[in-house]
Amino acid sequence: MEPSRFTNTQWYIEQWQRYNRLLPTAFLFGILCFLIYFVTLAAPLDFPTATYLKISPGETSAQVAQDLAERQIIQSAPIFTHILALYKKQGEPAPGEYFFPGPEGVIVVAKRIARGDFELTPVRVTIPEGANSHEMGDLLAQKLPDFDEPAFLRDAQPKEGYLFPDTYFFLPGQNPDTVLTMLSNNFANHVAQAQVVQAITTFGKPLPDVVTMASLLEKEAPKTADRKIIAGILWRRIAIGMPLQVDAVFPYIMGKNSFQLTRADLRTPSPYNTYVNKGLPVGPITNPGLDAILDAVTPTKTPYLYYLSDMHGNMHYSKTYAEQLANQKKYLSN
Repeated sequence: MEPSRFTNTQWYIEQWQRYNRLLPTAFLFGILCFLIYFVTLAAPLDFPTATYLKISPGETSAQVAQDLAERQIIQSAPIFTHILALYKKQGEPAPGEYFFPGPEGVIVVAKRIARGDFELTPVRVTIPEGANSHEMGDLLAQKLPDFDEPAFLRDAQPKEGYLFPDTYFFLPGQNPDTVLTMLSNNFANHVAQAQVVQAITTFGKPLPDVVTMASLLEKEAPKTADRKIIAGILWRRIAIGMPLQVDAVFPYIMGKNSFQLTRADLRTPSPYNTYVNKGLPVGPITNPGLDAILDAVTPTKTPYLYYLSDMHGNMHYSKTYAEQLANQKKYLSN
């Protein structure tokens, strides 16, 4: 019995000695693995939380990897490209806008970009009635990360007046062409409504003239009742060959409102200047809502030929120029 007990004890001692020899090695190996993971696969410590990344069509994996590394979303560009190739046979990223709510390791980042997992939430954007294309572009750029405002403005300005103001849901980085298509289609759908078609047809003016007039009305008065009266005055001025003399065009021409204008400003050469040119401007100065469009074709007939808005936004009407001058002295003098 004694030799057997000795043998068992010796075996345990040998195993313990072997374990003691392997333990430091295993510990060091574990530390090494952790360090490799920490400096290559883990998210950077300064990962930009709640950030967007736009990948354009045609960008290579190397270009995207470089961008990701520069923005501290990944630590190793080469490792990203290798992992991306494992998830996607072609090895090229799926274009689009990506949202990173918090730190993600390079494996997760590569997997998402390979599969086009954008993790985007649509953004609610309300475009007010009477906004022009520049105001729309500014609003969209404020609301939508990575929105290409210059591209939007380039293509929106020729469509001024026909981009319908409404509440929309757009994705961050939405393509400007898609935004313009949505705005244009919405306008087309609204003016195609039976009652709108009937009102415009009955009035007898072509749609471009109606939209241009409605764009003026949007800036001249906020209330339907006033817009209808002003529409009657402006259509009458056109009929008798009198210049429209609408101040609302000057913010569009030079960024000045009625209270900032000088006599020299009123003579500014521009196809939109309704003081030096008779008739309607060459095109809309805003994108009118449906109410303004209907107001333009359902004017209120009055004996008035002049109007003005006081410092509080109240409208005052007059039949003669002498009455207009009296109103100016009464309501606009300091």
